[in-house]
Amino acid sequence: MKVSTVFLLVATSIVLLSTSASAKNIICYFASWTVYRPGNGKFDIEDIDTSLCTHIMFGFIGITTEGRISILDGWESNDDGLRGFSRLVDLTKVNPNLKVLVSMGGWNEGSEKYSIVAADPAKRKVLIDEVIQFLGEHNFHGFDLDWEYPALRNGSDIDPANYVELLKELKAALSPKGYLLSAAVSGGVANADIAYDIPVVSELLDLINVMVYDFHGAFESFVGHTSPLSASSKDDAGNATLNVKAGIQHWIDKGADPAKMHLGVGTYGRSFTLADPNNAELYAPVLGGGIAGPYTRQEGVLGYNEICELHSDWTYIWDDEQQVPHRVSGDQWVGYDDEKSIALKVEYANEKELGGIMVWSFDNDDFRGICGSETYPLMRTIKRTLK
Repeated sequence: MKVSTVFLLVATSIVLLSTSASAKNIICYFASWTVYRPGNGKFDIEDIDTSLCTHIMFGFIGITTEGRISILDGWESNDDGLRGFSRLVDLTKVNPNLKVLVSMGGWNEGSEKYSIVAADPAKRKVLIDEVIQFLGEHNFHGFDLDWEYPALRNGSDIDPANYVELLKELKAALSPKGYLLSAAVSGGVANADIAYDIPVVSELLDLINVMVYDFHGAFESFVGHTSPLSASSKDDAGNATLNVKAGIQHWIDKGADPAKMHLGVGTYGRSFTLADPNNAELYAPVLGGGIAGPYTRQEGVLGYNEICELHSDWTYIWDDEQQVPHRVSGDQWVGYDDEKSIALKVEYANEKELGGIMVWSFDNDDFRGICGSETYPLMRTIKRTLK
């Protein structure tokens, strides 16, 4: 009986892993805090179109310095009787082929707590035991680690080695039970070289979600597109690799398996307030982030739904070198992805024979179909273009 059980578990694991490795995936993140948005921006689990994704990641759960799971947002968890986890997993009743994973981390979680836990074998064991229990309790199909980033943002120089140890132990615990192991990783060349032993990380992960976006934003003193596909002739040496092609190619050159890699795209733009409204060129000086939108409500960020619904009268400019659009109105500048630039990125993923596309996230696409003839125009473009 024990032998049969072990064989069944291993066989199940092989099926899950081979499916994720061979099929073209569209990996979609669900951000739990979007239920708090007002008006047309409010997004909940019931707004998800399950036909558009192969995998859905719940973002996010957190971690304590002792290695225990921390629930960051009770509204969309199973706390308070709202059944967020259960409702998300129940989407598999609509699409039985859908895989639903839980993601731990995110930008706001930082790096320090992950660094502390990864450095301590006892705390790693606490975390892994909790992850296994959590996945079983809530019927998730796997675990996604979004540590941003090892050895950076108050991390430690020994993080890359400890990150590998953590992945090894997670893999050993998850694989026999048929669970997927995924990670969101930096698409910046400099960050990737600091944070990851890429060949080993690639070997251990089932899904590698490369965040080739947020290259520029209001955290800088000049205009830059969040996710240019290609370099610009205006780039200096420090910015020449801050683009999708450079980031993806670097991971491949360093030994990552393209079939496991997913090119990350954002459904939002990064905006700026120009220092001089008459100078809206790339690298023009800025005073800070652009005016916050009514849905995202964050200075320097506009969702695609906000741009298309509220700012379609802004001047549209296509950058032939970077192969991405931006819009300008007075002292406001926003760089983002539209259907044209998304299609070009998916075509590049096809060319590099990647495993598919990762999308951050559902809620900033035009999920209500306010701006055109269909809902989710960006995600439908991905599905139509991915080969």
